Amino acid sequence: METPDASRTAARRRITLRDYLPGTRAGRVFALSTLMSAFGTGLFLAGSTVFFVREAGLTRVELGAGLGIAAFAGLAATVPIGALADRLGAQPTLVGALLWRALCFVALAFVHGPLAFTVVASCQAAAQNATGPVTQALIGSVTEESDRTRTMAVVRTVRNIGFSLGALAATPLLLADGHWLSRSILIGNAAAFVVSALLLAGLRTPRPVKAAAFRNPLAAVRAFGDWRYLCLTALNSGLTLHMTLLAVGLPLWVTEHDGAPDALVPALILVNTVLAVLLQVPFARDVSGARAGARALRRAGLALAGCAALLAVPVGAPSSVAVVAVLLACALLTGGELWQAAGGWELSYAYAPEERKNLYLAVFSLGTSVQDMAGPLLITGVVLALGGPGWLLLAAFFAGLAVLAGVTVPLLERRPAAPAPSVPSTTG
Repeated sequence: METPDASRTAARRRITLRDYLPGTRAGRVFALSTLMSAFGTGLFLAGSTVFFVREAGLTRVELGAGLGIAAFAGLAATVPIGALADRLGAQPTLVGALLWRALCFVALAFVHGPLAFTVVASCQAAAQNATGPVTQALIGSVTEESDRTRTMAVVRTVRNIGFSLGALAATPLLLADGHWLSRSILIGNAAAFVVSALLLAGLRTPRPVKAAAFRNPLAAVRAFGDWRYLCLTALNSGLTLHMTLLAVGLPLWVTEHDGAPDALVPALILVNTVLAVLLQVPFARDVSGARAGARALRRAGLALAGCAALLAVPVGAPSSVAVVAVLLACALLTGGELWQAAGGWELSYAYAPEERKNLYLAVFSLGTSVQDMAGPLLITGVVLALGGPGWLLLAAFFAGLAVLAGVTVPLLERRPAAPAPSVPSTTG
């Protein structure tokens, strides 16, 4: 457990370039693997929609419906695959998921019509949703406890860089407007995932802890009854509302305020991306231990509360006031995002029992999926509909989550020993 003196010493240490680099060979392999898969995903996100509409014979409605069904399939498969990873091991499960996704991306390059697209997209989404928690479990098994959250921060930073590079690489292919050039976006994505899988396949990992005995993954899901861990999941889910705020809330806020030009929207996304790349590692550096994780979530709640309060600026506010308010709100949102990520990584891993690590982390990841579904409705149907009072209510909601973050660790510490052990002193 960290001491106040150690925390103050770490806080005084100056950030250097080494803080942005993984401290172990395993961490460097993960970073390179993540860069490759994120590059492929950037290619996919930048060019796939155009390809499916132009070349695969899908209407916009068919594309949206297919993606919605695929998202549900991914949500339904997350926890069973997490339970399966506890039996097979995180490494083979993650390598298999990456290769499966590569196969699906190749198939997507040749599908035609809504039915084929929906089936293949659903198969891809089932593996996609499971990769996050399994990756976290594998990183935790090959890094020291004190470096676990920082390594996750490095991986997340590399992922953002890879997304950007992939999106840039897709631009000339889209401008060329050729069938095979457009198809090469999906095939290139698949190739990137194969390279990512091969890198992870060569990683040396410790012998996994023997998993709890269940007849099948669904039986493991039904046996999950740790309500205290579910409380942590719900708390983190509420804080991940920052994702919908960035993607939906801020752009619509700008369009409703006459003093804020529409051209400000891409600038806000750029500010968020740059700050996330530069600051994720510094924000996560000192988040080691249960108390530090809870403190990070509390700071996330307070930062997001400040963001929402700033957005309560009236629609008729002067241009200078509106622009300053939304820029400050974006900065606070980014701070909340970075603290939430670091605190969520630390606490979700620390309180997941070794023999069911992947299952617990998969359950934890469902909170983000719930936010993805409910967040847009909450922001558009409640917050934006109410205007200023709606933003103040949202600020109060985040402030309440900050308070609840303070009782999270004591609640989890009082769990019976059988469902999950106390916070481990070492990992891997």
